[in-house]
Amino acid sequence: MEPSLVKRVLEAALLAAREPMTPNDMKKMFDEELSSDTLRKLLDELREEWGERPVELIQLASGWRFRTRAEYLPYIERLNPERPPKYSRAVLETLAIIAYRQPVTRGDIEEIRGVAVNANVIKTLEERGWIDVVGHRETPGRPALFATTKQFLDDLGLRSVSELPPLEQISQTLELEQ
Repeated sequence: MEPSLVKRVLEAALLAAREPMTPNDMKKMFDEELSSDTLRKLLDELREEWGERPVELIQLASGWRFRTRAEYLPYIERLNPERPPKYSRAVLETLAIIAYRQPVTRGDIEEIRGVAVNANVIKTLEERGWIDVVGHRETPGRPALFATTKQFLDDLGLRSVSELPPLEQISQTLELEQ
């Protein structure tokens, strides 16, 4: 199959997809074997072609997808003025501890925050799909170890936790908001 046609098929599939597409998902669309290098090259070309458009092709933790560029979001949000959920300071602090120190137990979180972790805080983060139990610590009681999920990374537009801003930057932001 002609590379330009493969690229257009990829573009159509990515535009139609509701969720990020993995390279394996993309390769399934073609009868012929599509190498990872060729796929990456075509995706990079697509990203470049869309470089000056209001929509961009991005790579997330769970795959590739198109999304609206940030500078256009204030206009698009007017079409659907629904407000995103507000999270309590306890939920956000707990999420930050898990994101930066993962994997952590509830006891680790309580030690860092200096207060008990309400079960609803963990439940809220699990229901949102941002954290999950990834194992158990080999200590008495075998407490659950929590870590962030691919959904958390996707929702923040990140490929990995290494792309999170440095902690110093976050603490400065929090100090400015108080």
